[in-house]
Order: sequence, then structure tokens, then C-alpha cells
Amino acid sequence: MKTYTLLLAIVGIAAFSATADAACSKQNLTRCLDSACAIAANGNPAARCQYCGTSGAGTPPTDGMRAVSVGTTKYNIPDKEVKRAPTDPGARYAWATARCITIVDGCTADDVSDTYDSLIEQSCRAAGISADMAKLQETVNKTKTSATCQSEVKNCIIGATKCGPDWSACRETAEFDRYLAECGVNATGCDEFMSSIRTELDDTRTQYINNANEVIDTLVASYAAARERRMASARATCTDNHGRDTCIEMVCERSMPNKCAPDFANERSMATQLCKFYDTACALLK
Repeated sequence: MKTYTLLLAIVGIAAFSATADAACSKQNLTRCLDSACAIAANGNPAARCQYCGTSGAGTPPTDGMRAVSVGTTKYNIPDKEVKRAPTDPGARYAWATARCITIVDGCTADDVSDTYDSLIEQSCRAAGISADMAKLQETVNKTKTSATCQSEVKNCIIGATKCGPDWSACRETAEFDRYLAECGVNATGCDEFMSSIRTELDDTRTQYINNANEVIDTLVASYAAARERRMASARATCTDNHGRDTCIEMVCERSMPNKCAPDFANERSMATQLCKFYDTACALLK
């Protein structure tokens, strides 16, 4: 039971850590997307719509095709990449999506849609244009990269209702395959990458399971060694009645008024009876 409790504690810590690491920062994601889609937005409220929404909102300035600097640049797409980004709004949005989910940890294409579609729509309204966001998202899905798909499927399969961050719910391959199929259906536009994704995720799953088995084996071995040490100590105590005699002397010294002196045989007899349990215990070890 102690072994199982300790293992749960170890797994619990790993699960908490993995969950914490996987959170998507919507603020940082917006900064990243803005570096490609909101150039000169302060002076042009239609910028997000023009760069990453629809060409119907007008042509954005061509002399400003570089990343904006809003606060920290840690999450910006580098200027030299932005300068080579697609000019078609739908393709540019798909390109920015693929780059930003690799720059901002834990984010997926769905997070991009949830975070940024509304900002593009607001920009398009400012430009007097109603963007077809469903069509834009379809473009994003069609241009997903292998890395994008791998991130989406992994975030899905290690969810708490599927394999879990420690893969403990997918020790059996059949369970892993079932959850992978569910996540593959939800990852639109990733069919061509699913075979390689399965190989990568199965390798990760196997590593986690093997590590968990090693933890268990180590704990079992340590308990077995400790048990053997206790048994050896107990047998030494029983040799030549060493344990019982030590017990009798201790009782005489601490509990008998006359310390079991020769003239007080009744005290030694009482002490002997109190230490009788050694005879019973040692008989079981023989």
C-alpha cells in the first residue's frame, strides 16, 4: 500500500507539472499574431482585416511589411520572416498561425481561432467589410503543417479524459489507438500526418510507461532489501536467547525495586514472564 501511495504522489507531481507547462497564454499568442497581422494598427484600424482577413478590406501598406513591436518582442515573429510572409490575407493568417503555435508554448490552431478571429472581425467592421471567418479557418486547416498537427493531437490525447499527462490511462495499446482516433477526427486537416504522429506519440507513451515501471521496480527492490535486513537483525536477536536476556536485564534495571538482586528471585521471575514474548517470536523465525 505504501508503494502505491508513493507512486501516486510521484505521478501527481508529474501530472501537475505537465498541465502547468501546457497552458496557452492568449496574451502572448495575440502579441505573436499581431506581429504579422496588425502592422501599423494604431494608424490603420483595418490592418488586421487587410493583412490576415480579406483582400476586400483594401490593400495594406507595402512599405511596412515588418513586425510590430508591442511590449516584449520575445513572442514576435522575427522581422526577416514577416517580410517574406504571404501577402494573400488567408494564406498569411494560416502562415502566422503555424509560426505562432510553435513560438508560444501550449497553443493550438483552435486557440488561434478562439483568440484572434474576433479581433479580425472587429478590424473588418472598422473597414466596413464583413469577413467570412469560416472560409478563413478552412484555409488555415488546409495549410496546417506537421508540427501544427502534432501539437494539436498531442494536446488532445494527453488530456485528463484521455491518456492523461503521464499516459497512465493508455498502458494498453488498444486504449491509445482509441483515443488517438478520436483526437485525429478533431484535428481537421491533419490526415496526411497521422501515421508519423502516431509513431512519435507511441514512442513517448512507451517511454513514460517504462519509466513508471522502473520506479515501481526500484521501490519493490528497496522494500525487499529492507525486509531482509530486518529479518537478519531479528535472527541475530534470537541467537542464544540474546534478545530475551537483554529484555530481562532491562526490566530488572528499570522496573524492579531491588534490581532482581539474588535475594529477590520473584522479581527476576516477573521480568522473565514479561519478556516471554521473545520466545514466541523467535520460535516463528526458526
